[in-house]
Amino acid sequence: MSDAIRGKTILITGATGGIGLACARALVGSGARLLLHGRDKGKLRMARQETIRLGADAETFIADLSSLEETAAFAREVVHEGLDVLINNAGIGFGRDGNKRELSRDGHELRFAVNYLAPFLLSAELLSSGAPKVAVINVASAGQEALDFDDLMTERGYSGVRAYCRSKLALIMMSFDLAALHPSLQVQALHPGTYLDTGMVREAGITPLGPVSQGVESILAVLTAALGGGASGGYFDRTRPARALAQAYNTADRQRLREVSLRLVAPWCSA
Repeated sequence: MSDAIRGKTILITGATGGIGLACARALVGSGARLLLHGRDKGKLRMARQETIRLGADAETFIADLSSLEETAAFAREVVHEGLDVLINNAGIGFGRDGNKRELSRDGHELRFAVNYLAPFLLSAELLSSGAPKVAVINVASAGQEALDFDDLMTERGYSGVRAYCRSKLALIMMSFDLAALHPSLQVQALHPGTYLDTGMVREAGITPLGPVSQGVESILAVLTAALGGGASGGYFDRTRPARALAQAYNTADRQRLREVSLRLVAPWCSA
């Protein structure tokens, strides 16, 4: 584990299972202070107990990221914790029924809301208060599809796969935008691995192709590189620098996405 992690306060969203919990376990012994997020009180309590038993300094925060109101309240709680690193890991996959379009508590397409709008709002609220101080790591995907600005909520030709891929491209576009807007901050996006053994993958009826540990290795490698300095605003396929879908590099489309997103989160955004 890199010495650069020692003493850092690191927030991991979606830390009660899958890659998030495995990442928290891996950071035990690193000297980092862990802030663990989840939406289930019981699972969150178990994650805290486990990491503390293993020797970590850990605190927990509960919020349902399908609610922008809860996401904003979560940001206000966390900002007082001296945050250094934000790992936007929480997300949802294709869904149990890939043809059933689902909505968030605010009426937005659920994958777009949880995988993109929630980290957009969380990051914006934290950054408006000077946190995190060092890095934002966004767990995206190699599964990407270009955004249709006339149908951002995928009301036409819906499939869970399409909605998921669009939400993950939006997260990468946000990463590139944040890197440009905050040059003193390290912002990176990554694909953690293909069909890893997570609840998200199993729910979709897909046979996992790799262990969760691959995703942890990817996140920690990108985080370590970010803490070491260098160029911000990258996209990684696991641990290797890679190219995202072409739309991610279109500055006009990124600006358009940012403007639309700010309007969508405006009732809950103080930035």
